[in-house]
Amino acid sequence: MAKVEWSAGIDTVSGALSKPGSNPQHSCNKMLLGTHRVAATENPNCNRLYLRKKVKRSTAVTSRELAARTRFSEVQAAVNERVKDLSKIAADRAAFLAQKDTAGGKKTMKAYLWYVCGAEYDQQHS
Repeated sequence: MAKVEWSAGIDTVSGALSKPGSNPQHSCNKMLLGTHRVAATENPNCNRLYLRKKVKRSTAVTSRELAARTRFSEVQAAVNERVKDLSKIAADRAAFLAQKDTAGGKKTMKAYLWYVCGAEYDQQHS
């Protein structure tokens, strides 16, 4: 395995550094992925780089995947709308703070709103 030494000011790299795109003039053929592992180990070199070839999907999108994509986009729109709704902000904040420190409680306001809006979506579409 190669060892990566970073320039001054760069401690870690995590995520896709380059992605293969549909435009051949502005993309590469391989994905360069950097990971940073945070774990208690004896090895201080916990940054890794991976190269991955561009992959073309071999199967059709299933109805289950389409339903999951639809749910995600509709819940996301509901969360964005709820964040901007002035009539619900105080009640949402109070409900969030009440559940935050309980077992299984959502630790961020965004996670709480995703939970609430996801439950509303599931109730309407079940």
